[in-house]
Amino acid sequence: MQAVAKYIRMSPRKVRLVADLVRGLSVPAARQQLTFSKKGAAVPVLKALNSAVANAENTFSQNASDLIVSEIRIDDGPTIKRHRPRARGAAFPIRKRTSHITVVVGQKKDAEAAKEVKVEEKPATEVKKATEPKASAKKAKPAVKSKKSETPSK
Repeated sequence: MQAVAKYIRMSPRKVRLVADLVRGLSVPAARQQLTFSKKGAAVPVLKALNSAVANAENTFSQNASDLIVSEIRIDDGPTIKRHRPRARGAAFPIRKRTSHITVVVGQKKDAEAAKEVKVEEKPATEVKKATEPKASAKKAKPAVKSKKSETPSK
């Protein structure tokens, strides 16, 4: 149950800041977070989230309150390239970046089961024994006397 918003005219770096806020939250909590966020990127992320929830409700007969944001991914879209005139006839490139927003919602039970599977798949590693700290390679430098202190003042 996913929704994709393509060619959003915002930098992926800025949209990722908003996406990190809602990743792993329940749908009502994510909607509330996005509604009251001051970031401009919250609007297209909220729109994609609402679309994913509508897909889940209409296609799979899911209840919105039982869903969580299981995955949200912000990919780079095509970059629109322009030039700005600069001094002495030079041209400075302007890159107008775009984003693709992918929101995947899933059941709370499915997300918890996926986390358990990931934990079980990790190979067991041996615990290294704590060793005594090695003597530091740097030795204290001897104090250097300044020339002023050696010569008597006149």
